[in-house]
Amino acid sequence: MVAHAPAPGKGAAGRLSPARNALQRNRVMDATEDPIARFEAWLAEAEPSEPNDPTAVCLATSTPDGRPSARMVLLKGVDRAPAPGGFVFYTNLDSRKGEELLANPHAALCFHWKSLRRSVRVEGATELVTAAEADAYYATRPRGSRIGAWASHQSRPLESRAVLEGRVAEFEARFGEDDIPRPENWSGFRLRPSRMEFWRDMPFRLHDRQVFHWAGEGWRTEALYP
Repeated sequence: MVAHAPAPGKGAAGRLSPARNALQRNRVMDATEDPIARFEAWLAEAEPSEPNDPTAVCLATSTPDGRPSARMVLLKGVDRAPAPGGFVFYTNLDSRKGEELLANPHAALCFHWKSLRRSVRVEGATELVTAAEADAYYATRPRGSRIGAWASHQSRPLESRAVLEGRVAEFEARFGEDDIPRPENWSGFRLRPSRMEFWRDMPFRLHDRQVFHWAGEGWRTEALYP
């Protein structure tokens, strides 16, 4: 009897190889789905499984001459309308990220949920949120965080921790039991996505990647090689 070689992608017993089997089980992501809706669904899945701050995201900015910098921030809002939606975060406008975004209003975000083995990358133009939006979010912050926004010269050299603690005490005395207004140099940015990429871990580094491009009136999508 002649022994026949197994079909491509199958083992000796005719079963799919582990890599092919995984690809069969995990079909490619739905290309017709709204990427903002998918992001919200993935974030909701991450909230019970991530050990800390599922809304933590790496924010990359750059100077007008293209020198990049990156840091972690917390996502504070996701908009689905008007299209293409938006991702909102807050900062001191005199910080390095604030100054870079004001000078070069383009940025990128990278979410990584290790517990789910998933990540989402977002790129697009940024704009300041309205004063009303910034006021509304600022009012929800703990009192200590609102004092901190006044006390910190964010991203500037600090002589010692004692100096920072002294400034905190100064503003605590200044405001007392009064309401703490939002500093003029503290606000938020909204990143309007022009590109969103969804990544899922797969066996043997044959990862599932799908990218959405905003085409002005809707999203165009395509799969990418791992």
